[in-house]
Amino acid sequence: MATLGIDLGGTKIALGVLEGEELVYSARVATPSDGSEAVLQVMVAAAREALAESPVAVEAVGVGSPGPIDYRAGVVTYAPNIPDFADVPVVGRLRRALELPVFLENDANAAALAEHHLGAARGAESSFFVTVSTGIGGGAIIGGRVWRGAHGQGGEIGHLTVLPGGPVCGCGNRGCLEAVASGRALARDASYAYAREVSTPQLFDLWRQGDGKARELVSGSARYLGQALADVQKLLDPEVIVVGGGVGVGGGEEYLSLVRQAYADHLQVWRRAEIRAARLLERAGVIGAALVARFAN
Repeated sequence: MATLGIDLGGTKIALGVLEGEELVYSARVATPSDGSEAVLQVMVAAAREALAESPVAVEAVGVGSPGPIDYRAGVVTYAPNIPDFADVPVVGRLRRALELPVFLENDANAAALAEHHLGAARGAESSFFVTVSTGIGGGAIIGGRVWRGAHGQGGEIGHLTVLPGGPVCGCGNRGCLEAVASGRALARDASYAYAREVSTPQLFDLWRQGDGKARELVSGSARYLGQALADVQKLLDPEVIVVGGGVGVGGGEEYLSLVRQAYADHLQVWRRAEIRAARLLERAGVIGAALVARFAN
């Protein structure tokens, strides 16, 4: 079956029609910054255009959205990077406008689904996906399906406490993985260490050049990530762990080797998963959203 995936982001909305294993149609539009109604209107218009231009008939639509969602009600509870986007009934609005079944999923869960079925974890029975970018998100796939937990909040690795009493996280807790190992956290700590504004890409450039401060900061991020992944391994025991995101993939094999070492240090006698770099990269969100619709039927 062919399904339409819609990946809702803070700056762009990506759309793609997935038939079999191939995206046969792709498009993207800018995400409006003037409230939920404007965003919904753009989503509807872009989806209608995708359905009209797709070379194959679309049978269902999947949406991947940031932030906490109520997937049963089809509501985005809160999207932190989109202004005035809270308690938005995305599914109901799209279903009425498109007259097709519509399904909603957290964007990290959608990307996890994509990497499991068509990406780095292909062929595995279970996998865990972590994206390390501006923030840190994750998703668990067990038996080919998203594991959401009782309240739809399973897989939130970014909010595991790895440094008790550490920096305050956006969720309000202290010492979350996201607060110490994300791209935002690295830029914050680098700007303090160098007494000037330093972006995450600039920090990684300094790291590759062998700068001492940069190596300490990047290595610290990798150690915390490895520690959190070791906890995931003990709790869920996935067959494969996939690391994606601008930091996770952008750091290359040298960064992943640091993550793997920290992961092994915290596991000791426990059996390990293979840690792989994500393959689908920027396509994971839209492919995953399309798969959400496919596996919902």
